Amino acid sequence: MRQKERRPGHKAQPAGSPGNRRNDERSSHPPKAVKPVAARETVREAAAPGASERPLKDRTGNRPHERVPVILESLGAGDFHLIDSGTGLKLEQYGPYRIVRPEGQALWQPSLASHVWEKVDAIFTGDTDEEGTGRWRFPKEALGETWPLHLLGVDFYGRFTSFRHVGVFPEQIVHWSWMKEQVEAAGRPLKVLNLFGYTGVASLVAAAAGAEVTHVDASKKAISWARENQALGRLEKLPIRWICEDAMKFILREERRGNTYDIILTDPPKFGRGPNGEVWHLFEHLPLMLDVCREILSPQALGLVLTAYSIRASFYSIHELMRETMRGAGGVVESGELVIREAGLDGKTRGRALSTSLFSRWVPK
Repeated sequence: MRQKERRPGHKAQPAGSPGNRRNDERSSHPPKAVKPVAARETVREAAAPGASERPLKDRTGNRPHERVPVILESLGAGDFHLIDSGTGLKLEQYGPYRIVRPEGQALWQPSLASHVWEKVDAIFTGDTDEEGTGRWRFPKEALGETWPLHLLGVDFYGRFTSFRHVGVFPEQIVHWSWMKEQVEAAGRPLKVLNLFGYTGVASLVAAAAGAEVTHVDASKKAISWARENQALGRLEKLPIRWICEDAMKFILREERRGNTYDIILTDPPKFGRGPNGEVWHLFEHLPLMLDVCREILSPQALGLVLTAYSIRASFYSIHELMRETMRGAGGVVESGELVIREAGLDGKTRGRALSTSLFSRWVPK
């Protein structure tokens, strides 16, 4: 990495801090202890810096105005809601299935009785001796690997993966709803770039709202899953480019070609390896990634959205980086946390807020 990068003075730290997200989860079902498991950040192929890196651009002008702290909260949506949480676990509803998964942020005791937690369809066990659905236990009956879900007007597949996740991160619905509103209200065709796009739910939401979407992920499996989601909803005619490539290499090439986008979503992992052995460290490579994203925003851009998981940092770290990156662009940078609110068995009873991730979002006004 070029030394001209401005970046935080420390490298990414192990999970288990106030900033932990997605991969600091301890157990899947009391009282059985679960061995540490690989999270999305370490199993999925990640964009890494390419050979054609460039130094950061010197930004001048005023930093954007700021709105902090901003807490973006979801009570659930579509086929999902958080039922209860506690003792390092979370009880969730995904369509017809009630699921128990680890949640390191849930330090408190569960609100609901133990018999409610016992009447579930799937429990992530984290058994390191098994692969795929073998790392899940199905107390009632064996379930298939996938099942259909619905969110914000699009259909997609949930999947019992070997690394705990099910194919969608529902806390992101607050960003996706905002994006959907921007696309529908724009009065012109918008171009959306979804970096580290994973299974493509955000890309499908944007395209269904009328955007022309470019979806980038370095994982062939993720791209394949995204295409399956597109086919499930019979959305094959929507204008989506599915690109399996290193995200940094892609945006650097887009910068050289002069291509621009009206909305950019980026959801990078804390650490990962690309298909050709490239290594990504968020604290080292995020400054350049945001700098390039700034350059490929269109003159009429409506937003640059960053979500960060599993990092030992305050949201102020990415907030101030975003403000420096967008120096001279005007607008506002709003940053804080994404949280999911417990909704009880009925999906409507407000309970405790579960923090999931940090975010920073630049908007033109």
